Amino acid sequence: MCTRASLGYSAQMRVVIVGASGNIGTSLLEALRDEPQVESILGLARRRPQTGFPRTEWAEVDIERDDLAPYFRAADAVVHLAWKIQPSRDLAALRRTNVDGSARVFEAVGAAKVPHLVYGSSVGTYSQGPKHRAVDEDWPREGIRTSFYGTHKAEVERLLDSFEREQPSARVVRMRPGLVFKREAGEGIRRLFLGPFLPSPLARRELIPFVPDVPGLRFQAVHSLDVGDAYRRALLSDARGAFNVAAEPVLDGPMLAQALDARTLRVPPGLLRGAAGLTWRLRLQPTPAGWIDLALGVPIMDVSRARTVLGWKPERSSVDAFLDVMTGIRERRGFPTPPLAARTSGLARIHELATGVGQRERPTRGGS
Repeated sequence: MCTRASLGYSAQMRVVIVGASGNIGTSLLEALRDEPQVESILGLARRRPQTGFPRTEWAEVDIERDDLAPYFRAADAVVHLAWKIQPSRDLAALRRTNVDGSARVFEAVGAAKVPHLVYGSSVGTYSQGPKHRAVDEDWPREGIRTSFYGTHKAEVERLLDSFEREQPSARVVRMRPGLVFKREAGEGIRRLFLGPFLPSPLARRELIPFVPDVPGLRFQAVHSLDVGDAYRRALLSDARGAFNVAAEPVLDGPMLAQALDARTLRVPPGLLRGAAGLTWRLRLQPTPAGWIDLALGVPIMDVSRARTVLGWKPERSSVDAFLDVMTGIRERRGFPTPPLAARTSGLARIHELATGVGQRERPTRGGS
């Protein structure tokens, strides 16, 4: 781990977090709550949260159209977390934020001469890879072809490659976590991936008798607060490059069945993919089949670089993270920021239904 003197920061850091109101953003704000090396934080979000964090100001900013450079001037570091997963039926809208918006963030970072940039990438950036051995950060980055999420993540990393060539003096870090869970994100994750027709009480252990055991479906997860700590360490170090971030153990059907005290039910991958595609086309849930392809395709990540370079070690297991978000879904837990707020769904989840279950963004109501 580097020393403070090697960083090249001002006496205390001013940090700008783009997309600070989401799952990872709120955990990063929590990680920085008592950080003496950070003087001030500017959180940028499309909708202003109704909560505060120490030394944090908020500004309403749309990365698709607003001038970003003024917000970045005098910043020691920018963390880019803004990303859309919905509306999944409007790929043009997703691309405007995920790819074009990210390009505008990087351009503004360069124009404002911000010395340090941390980008929120993902395991989804990786090309198809092995499930029974771990790969490091040099694994090919083309995403999974049928997943908009993976191809967008991979394309943004290529934009970042160009940024690094054009801005050689900038320190660039890419964080690549697995699935990121926490209790306070439960209602937000349900909205994004499961949709309005899932009764939240069904997320109880005793009501889950079977867990699908799908050949090849092995994935990694990590608690959001541990991810926030990894970002904090990346900000306060002189590290560069990419970092895989995930907790142990690797999750699969038998592991989740054990955690839930349930039995496994063998399900062929094609059947699972077909069911996801059919229910998505019928607008019963907002997640297209490409997410199944992503889960089946991305490799298992080796996280040793984060441990050795950043000194990072998760405090919670992947099973703990999974059970925490299950509790959040069951209890309809949220957080008082627009992406995570439980009340956003409205009476009988009518606001979710009004979006066409992935057809368009949910209406903004009451600042959420």
